[in-house]
Amino acid sequence: YDGKSDLHVGITNSHGVVYNYNEEGIHRAETGWEQCISIPLVQPDMFGLLQEWDKLLEEFSMGEAWLPHRYEEHDHNCYTYALAFINSVLAAQGKRQMSKSEFTEKFVIPRTKQASKYITLHQELTANEFYIVPLPDQE
Repeated sequence: YDGKSDLHVGITNSHGVVYNYNEEGIHRAETGWEQCISIPLVQPDMFGLLQEWDKLLEEFSMGEAWLPHRYEEHDHNCYTYALAFINSVLAAQGKRQMSKSEFTEKFVIPRTKQASKYITLHQELTANEFYIVPLPDQE
């Protein structure tokens, strides 16, 4: 990632299948997201929500809002899909919904900053012919 292009966004179910939206509609991907930035949304103590997550995600994804012809690159896209799902879960719990900027600042930016530092370090190490070896197990 060069920091200049848009990132693609998706939501996983409890089995790691990534639901994502683009100009072709909703996709369910079991592979292809191995190098993604993961942003945890559900805390381990939210057992009830974890039990319902897959059903909520599937039902939400079947909505008419996510048909291919409704896709619009800037206003109705993968980020809109993910945030709308998150807000639907918050609404069902009687919680306040988040704006795009609030979600970005609270969840996305901290993780992308962390990833950017790692990527920069990796690029510098590989560009300068360094390599990393694991430390031997210490007993």
